[in-house]
Amino acid sequence: MPHGDDLDRRFEELVGQIDDAERRRMRAEATRAAKEARNRRPPRQERGRRAGLSRSESFGPPARPWRWGRALVVLSAVVAAVGLVVTFRPDLLAPSGALLEEAVAPVVDAVSADPFAGSPAAGYADGIAGFVLPEARAMGGLSRKDVAKGLERVRELLAAAYLDRRTLEGGDPDAFVAALDRDQRETFSLDPDADTIGREAVNSFAPGTAELATDVVKVRGEITLGTFDDDGRRGVEVKLNHLVVYAVQRPGLPRSVIRVVTHPTGQVLLYREGGRLVAWVTGWAASATPASCDTDDGYIHPVYDDSPTGTVAPTGVPSDPYVLDEEPSDRGCEASQET
Repeated sequence: MPHGDDLDRRFEELVGQIDDAERRRMRAEATRAAKEARNRRPPRQERGRRAGLSRSESFGPPARPWRWGRALVVLSAVVAAVGLVVTFRPDLLAPSGALLEEAVAPVVDAVSADPFAGSPAAGYADGIAGFVLPEARAMGGLSRKDVAKGLERVRELLAAAYLDRRTLEGGDPDAFVAALDRDQRETFSLDPDADTIGREAVNSFAPGTAELATDVVKVRGEITLGTFDDDGRRGVEVKLNHLVVYAVQRPGLPRSVIRVVTHPTGQVLLYREGGRLVAWVTGWAASATPASCDTDDGYIHPVYDDSPTGTVAPTGVPSDPYVLDEEPSDRGCEASQET
């Protein structure tokens, strides 16, 4: 069996048979296939989480996660074409010693440089700037000053629920609890079986399943004002409807980056009681995609490109997760298009 210098000599002879034009063609083919595979993702899982006082059912996914299959098949063919040279001596494939690296780099760099590029989220506002407050005015028996103060409380709640990093990465949602009205704060529970507001009211990725790939969170939506008169209370109903988009990855694995689109909706009731202004969270709900339908613990369990198919199958025609006009439903596990 040949060893050492003899193996090197044979590798050099083999690679020497590949001219510069062929190397460029192989590079271009591998890059083209990788891009094509990225652009042909099949529908993905969507999972919703119903939150607030109702504790209704969650919903979510389509069928099978996209993988790097086609790109890797082509890259494997490139490797075979040069007799496993890539495996042992990648430096021999090109003057720069980086044929395989050059082929894969455009895919990885495109995701890591701007994980929102090519999606509707690219045009969304960054973070709290996306929670645009309407102009405050006197209504529902509240003064303009009270409405303005209440809207600031609403914005604090939104930021705590959907932007707080500790909460997003699976920690206790202390920021959100602190932003709640003092009476509602007492009813908050992390027990998934409790009938009060809990973790479902915030976006929180299950511990160990995800980390933010970037500090940027994309937000788009609207906040509208109305009035209510119910159960002896009168005031302002603040309606919320937003898309909040995250770039996440498996912990420590930057090449696993995906976009997770969440669609939180709900209301906050503003009214005066006992001489103070109350901001009461009610009817909060959210969908998340791609996320597993197999769990009901209040966390978002993201579905990556290499995640196994879940046991709960999605139903219905895949919907566009970037459509703001359609509120999350409570029809169970629903199909969604790619993010």
